[in-house]
Amino acid sequence: MFDALEVFTVVTVGLMVGVEFSVAFVMNPIFKALPEDSAQLARSHGGRMLGAAMPFWYFGSLALAVVWAVAGWGRPGTGLVVTAGALLVVSVLMSVLLLVPINNRGKTWTPENRPADWKEQSARWDRYHYARVAVIVAAFTLLTTALT
Repeated sequence: MFDALEVFTVVTVGLMVGVEFSVAFVMNPIFKALPEDSAQLARSHGGRMLGAAMPFWYFGSLALAVVWAVAGWGRPGTGLVVTAGALLVVSVLMSVLLLVPINNRGKTWTPENRPADWKEQSARWDRYHYARVAVIVAAFTLLTTALT
């Protein structure tokens, strides 16, 4: 059962990393290449869609890491899992404090109501997102390394 918990946690976090990596390095560059209205509409739609799903994924990944750390306390690799869990906490805090406020504004924008600085706000979100991707990649790497 413990092995299944480890694998499920690694797969869950790995899929989250894949989605967030593709947002940063595939989807957003595609959106930036679209005409201005289309780019902004695509980001707004993406913000609504992923904004609804990702909180469950982030908190679920963190919960799985906590369960793994508690259930595996004293086993080899537990320190790696605890460190990965701490990084997942950092990713949740980054999300709530830095990314979600911008996303909540951006997901309501249309070409008619977007602020004049919408591109600057989107670029700020992207910078924060790159940092968050680095944090969750590190967490994923630690979890993968901790597999027994």
